[in-house]
Amino acid sequence: MSSKKSFEITTLGCKVNSCESAAIEKNMLDRGFEKAENGKADIYIINSCAVTGTSVEKARHLCESIKKKNPACVAVMCGCFPQSFPERAALNTVADIVTGNSAKHKIPEMIEEFLRTKTKIVRIDALSRDYDENSSVPDENRTRAFIKIEDGCDRFCSYCIIPEARGRVRSLPLNEIEKQAAQCVTNGHKELVLTGINLCCYGQELGLSLADAVEAAAKSGVERLRLSSLEPEMMSDEVIERLKGVSSLCPHFHLSVQSGSDDILKKMNRKYTTEQFAEVVEKLRAAFPDCAITTDIIAGFPTETDEDFQKSVEFAKEMKFAKVHVFPYSVRTGTIAAEMPQLNPRTITQRAKTLIAQADIIEREFLKKQVGTEQTVLIEKPKTDLYSHGFTERYVQVRIAGKEIPRHTLVRVKITGARDGYCVGKCI
Repeated sequence: MSSKKSFEITTLGCKVNSCESAAIEKNMLDRGFEKAENGKADIYIINSCAVTGTSVEKARHLCESIKKKNPACVAVMCGCFPQSFPERAALNTVADIVTGNSAKHKIPEMIEEFLRTKTKIVRIDALSRDYDENSSVPDENRTRAFIKIEDGCDRFCSYCIIPEARGRVRSLPLNEIEKQAAQCVTNGHKELVLTGINLCCYGQELGLSLADAVEAAAKSGVERLRLSSLEPEMMSDEVIERLKGVSSLCPHFHLSVQSGSDDILKKMNRKYTTEQFAEVVEKLRAAFPDCAITTDIIAGFPTETDEDFQKSVEFAKEMKFAKVHVFPYSVRTGTIAAEMPQLNPRTITQRAKTLIAQADIIEREFLKKQVGTEQTVLIEKPKTDLYSHGFTERYVQVRIAGKEIPRHTLVRVKITGARDGYCVGKCI
């Protein structure tokens, strides 16, 4: 039996957290710890999210559950929850170690200190203005490898706590992007996803832009590059034109609109109007014909009227999004929006249901347009023996019945039908 202490990491929230959990795992292994098997560990690390009140409670309750089942374990609470609400995280969790986003790379050292002293550790330092290259490594535990190239946000949307949790914008140097992308390709990945807290702000403190990062990653020779969520006002004509020149870039752009009402966008402190958003979509569709545009919309933001909400519904129809992610507004303590007049929770729930129903119609229309086309599908890990499945460049899920295709394979497929949430096809 091994004498090494075993650990398990639970990642909550975004893909940036996933990349940072990958770094924590690497640091733990390098320090002599080992990954737990069969779900029982000596050390449990919770990499938390704070984007909503629900996500904070999920992290806190998970920690309580772990300590109840295994009182002798070492519980670590790290990430956005402690960074955003240090006093609450320190006093109202049962974690043995509480740390924020600035010291995740020191977690193995903190664990060793706790094992020696058996004294609770709370270490939540201020966030640096410099990019911490020790904070993340590519997350390669999935078919598409994720590379974190940016951290922090300077936008200060009125509903969002992220600037508190993540600090100001800072960017991974281009040579490191090239290095990490090349590593992922060497390890067999056919698709890379560039991610960040506010991806479009990449390089602003370095005199660079997102296009520089994409061009650097493309030098790896990877067959497909994909971008995570984008801020529409940062998609300049120059950036779009340069992205057009990267042949491996997937024609799929996730632009978060958040509302179809200009009045609500202003109260959200978003930096664009619906007209400006539509102009960016038009330019992307001109540069990338038949590209997929996906989005996020918040239903029930404080002071949102019936007319405001209807504008969101109509705008979603007008834009013909490939997919709309609907989020019912929830109060986020510490934000400006939390101090605004709030809507009745029943109204918020009903509006979210109405918008989701419309989003399903919009998605079905987009999927039907794929029928009859030929697409390249990157095969994912099997879900069932009945079919292989994967995603096209436009991030459409395709199921291929009666054929076992190895994971990480790129195959040409004829789309033969559309279902709710996915397409079906056959290999060419």
